[in-house]
Amino acid sequence: MVVAVALVDEARRVLAARRTSPSAYAGMWEFPGGKVEPGEDELAALARECREELDVQIEVGPVLGQVDLASPGWRLRVWIGRIRAGMPRAVEGGELRWLSAAELDDVSWLPADLPLVESLRQRLADPEPMAFGAG
Repeated sequence: MVVAVALVDEARRVLAARRTSPSAYAGMWEFPGGKVEPGEDELAALARECREELDVQIEVGPVLGQVDLASPGWRLRVWIGRIRAGMPRAVEGGELRWLSAAELDDVSWLPADLPLVESLRQRLADPEPMAFGAG
């Protein structure tokens, strides 16, 4: 299982991270996250990945969606979340960018994340407040 989060700020923009590796995906954009380690809870893995990759603590809200990955047996699950503490920085290099709903098509998304971008666009355009819980 691979977990990721669409981190949304007060202006309803989402944080996208630019990949630096592997070479097949370098330069493409993704929702921050990573692999769930053996014996690790999905949300604990998500919190760990955000600490390691972005140096932030997060709050997790509803699941945005999930997709099967190209590698057989692998699945990506993405939540909507927000930053609870810290200022995001690209710890492992790369680049970070806040994108509004209108800017989601301005970057080249990883193939795995692309199916969830339209769902995210609809959530960002919804005037209702987003619900968050502890994460």
